Amino acid sequence: MGARSDHTAVGAERIIISVDAMGGDQGPAAVVGGMEHSAARNPDIGFILHGPRAELEPLVARRRALAGRVEIRDAPQVVSMNDKPSQVVRQGRATSMWSALESVRAREASVCVSCGNTGALMLMSVMRLRKLPGIARPAIAVMWPSQNPQQHNIMLDGGADISADARDLMQYALMGASYARNGFGLARPRIGLLNVGTEEHKGRAELREAHDLIAANADAAAYEFVGFVEGRDLPGTVCDVIVTDGFTGNVALKTGEGTAKLVGDLLREAFNHSPLSRLAALLAYTSLQRMRKRVDPRRANGGVFLGLNGTVVKSHGAADATGVSSAIKLAFELARSHFTERLAARIAAATPAGNEMTGPEEGTST
Repeated sequence: MGARSDHTAVGAERIIISVDAMGGDQGPAAVVGGMEHSAARNPDIGFILHGPRAELEPLVARRRALAGRVEIRDAPQVVSMNDKPSQVVRQGRATSMWSALESVRAREASVCVSCGNTGALMLMSVMRLRKLPGIARPAIAVMWPSQNPQQHNIMLDGGADISADARDLMQYALMGASYARNGFGLARPRIGLLNVGTEEHKGRAELREAHDLIAANADAAAYEFVGFVEGRDLPGTVCDVIVTDGFTGNVALKTGEGTAKLVGDLLREAFNHSPLSRLAALLAYTSLQRMRKRVDPRRANGGVFLGLNGTVVKSHGAADATGVSSAIKLAFELARSHFTERLAARIAAATPAGNEMTGPEEGTST
C-alpha cells in the first residue's frame, strides 16, 4: 500500500513526526528504512515525509510496516551539505527541509527530524519556529556515552553557535537541566561547565562569570552545579550535563566520534592478528557486542535544538537506518513528554536581570 495523501489517514491519535527525507549522506532509502524500524516497534507513531513524491512513494510502498502510517508532502528541491545557510533561507521554500519545519510550525506534527545541513537547519528553524521568549541563542544538545546510570551525559552546545557569553552559558545550563529531567528522569541534574581546569580562577572571563551565574541559580532552578569540569569528564560520572560554547562542543563531539572509530579499528586489527587472537575474539564475542552497542554513535544519534518554539532533532548526516531510527525514537519521546512546553515554562520563569528560576518542576519521565 502506498502512502496516504491526507493527514487524518495517518492517525489522529498517533504522535506525528515530520521527517525530512533528503539531505543525508545515504539518501532517502536510509531515512525510510529508519522510519520502518520505528514504526514496527511503536504503534503510536505516524509520519509526514517530505521530499520528491515520485522518489519517495516507491520507497514507502515497499515497507509493509509503514502502510497507512505515512503522508508524503511533495518537496522537489533538496538542501545539500554544501549550500550556504543564508542562501537556503532566501531560496529554499521548495525544499524538503523547509517543508518539514512548516509541518511543525503549523502544529501538524510534534517534532521535525532531519539529516540535512546543520547550519541551514538551525537558521531555518530559528526563522520558521522562532526562539522562545528570553532565549538569546538556541543550542544543540547531544548525548555522550557515559558511565552514569542513565548511560549518557548531555552536552550543549554541540555546534549551533561558535560563541557564547556568560548569559548564553547560563541559559544552556537551564535548558540542559530541563532536558535531563524530562529525558532521563533526573530530579536534580548535575551541571558542569567545561573549562581547561577545575580551579575557579582558570579560563576566560566569560567562563568565570558564567560559573558565578550558574552557581547562583542552582537552588532556584533545582539543579546541582559541580563547577568547572574538563574534557575527560564528558564520558565520566562527575556530572549529567556539560555546558560549553558551540565551537568547543563541536570539536569535542567530532573528536569523540573519531576516537571511538579508532578504538574499534584497533580492536578489529588486534583480534585478527593471529589464529589465537581470532579464537579469543570468538570467546569474547558477547562482551564485545555489548560494548559496541554502548559506544555505537548510531544508538545515541540525534542532537536536539533547544530554545525554539518547536522541537527539532538533527540526525547525523551519515546516519544509516539504525541511526535514523534512534533519532526518531528520541523525537517521539520528547513529543510524548511535551518537552518544548515544559522548557518554555521553565525559561519564562527566569527574571531578565539574573535569570533566577522559580515555578513548577517539569515532568520526570518520557
